[in-house]
Amino acid sequence: MNLPPFRNETYRDFSNEAVMSKFQKSLDYVSSCLGRHYPIIIGGEKIETGEFLISTNPSNKSEVVGRVHLANKELADRAIQTAARTFEQWKRFSAKDRARYLLAAAAELRRRRDEFSCWMVYEVGKSWAEADADTAEAIDFMEFYAREALRYSKTQPLTPSPLPNEVNEMFYIPLGVGVIIPPWNFPLAIMVGMTTAAIVTGNTVVLKPSSESPVIAAKFVELLESISLPPGVVNFLPGSGSRIGDYIVEHPKTRFIAFTGSREVGLRINELAAKTSPGQIWIKRVIAEMGGKDTIVVDSSADLEDAATGIVVSAFGFSGQKCSACSRAVIVEDVYDKTLELIVERTKQLKVGPATDPTIFTGPVVGAKAFNSIMEYIEIGKKEGTLVTGGSKEESAGDGFFIQPTVIADVAPNARIAQEEIFGPVLAVIKADNFDHALEIANNTEYGLTGSVYSKCRENLEKARRDFHVGNLYLNRKCTGALVDVHPFGGFNMSGTDSKAGGRDYLLLFLQAKTVAEKF
Repeated sequence: MNLPPFRNETYRDFSNEAVMSKFQKSLDYVSSCLGRHYPIIIGGEKIETGEFLISTNPSNKSEVVGRVHLANKELADRAIQTAARTFEQWKRFSAKDRARYLLAAAAELRRRRDEFSCWMVYEVGKSWAEADADTAEAIDFMEFYAREALRYSKTQPLTPSPLPNEVNEMFYIPLGVGVIIPPWNFPLAIMVGMTTAAIVTGNTVVLKPSSESPVIAAKFVELLESISLPPGVVNFLPGSGSRIGDYIVEHPKTRFIAFTGSREVGLRINELAAKTSPGQIWIKRVIAEMGGKDTIVVDSSADLEDAATGIVVSAFGFSGQKCSACSRAVIVEDVYDKTLELIVERTKQLKVGPATDPTIFTGPVVGAKAFNSIMEYIEIGKKEGTLVTGGSKEESAGDGFFIQPTVIADVAPNARIAQEEIFGPVLAVIKADNFDHALEIANNTEYGLTGSVYSKCRENLEKARRDFHVGNLYLNRKCTGALVDVHPFGGFNMSGTDSKAGGRDYLLLFLQAKTVAEKF
């Protein structure tokens, strides 16, 4: 099976009127589809419970994006059991066959790219550009993992046996049934990446979508049906974490859990997975990405204009709702005032409003719970530092969950807003005595996901390369925007298991190695 080398999808150019017009038509189409019902899908059977998870548009609270039927424990057990039975057939499909399903899904998503992006505009409030990048990354994951599955399907090289007449080999086999628990902030890309990495390696899965973005997940499962993926390979199980989350993690037939989300939930999953349930015959594997408290460091030699732009884009893109977002700017004291001035100037230029508006950079936060939590942190920040811009609800934006991009200066390194993940458009600015002190501050949280350093000093850049303890470090560029196979993504410490999604060792997490030696 000869495939061309992997290449990342290019992004839409929304400065092109034809591109904008086409996207607007997709927005209009998706708008006409809002409010529909989506069933649970187990083994290809569509199940309606009459109990709904109602997804609404964060740019317009009264607008229903869709109603998704909710599962209970009985259906959760049925989904796991169905996945287990299907696994016995799916694991026997060749890697080429499974890869072709991913290539077909990638091709179909590419054809429907604007449509899926528009679902994200409505369901989670992504701007046009952010939504397009999300869909492009989903396509990248499938194209890349298809190729990686072919690579891993080959017999691995071993030293020939020194024993007479013995031939040995090693190859990879799938694990079994996996539970996929994706986040809402990259509701297509991360969900697609975790799901397809699991199935292309021969596993079957139960997909429990985020309660904030179940419609996007339902649309992707529909896409998988359209390319004739065998029933039961992916089972769609929407439901609350409190009702079915623990149950599917603890189930004795669950072999692994792939999770992206908060530190608290990730640690609970890890704890539950570590306990052996009656009838369980394996140690469960947990693949987790659990957030960050990401820092951009600016030293006295940096291009301050470039640094300020990188900080603002990293902090306020998608309203700061990225695990990679810059939530702390640590600036050495001799350029602190000037850099802060540039940050505030750029932040004040940002337009906040409904994500359907193509001129918007900062849209809504995802919902009421997020809105209330972020506003509480802003009030804490006002006491811990100096509010220099933002700090309030954006009243002019309409009936949505809009928060002004907020910059709080003169924050102590150990303040709450400098340590706790806020997951919103709030930037803490911290003054450092010198570069070594700045690096010390950058490393003072329990997380270790992304970070960035702006400097023209080679010694400082090399020091950061060595000592800045994050899984993804960027030098003289923003700390968001990881690309598949270019920036394998995953962090240290409480940021997760450093699983490096989109990297060349990622599929190993869904496989186990088997050696066979035969004497003739």
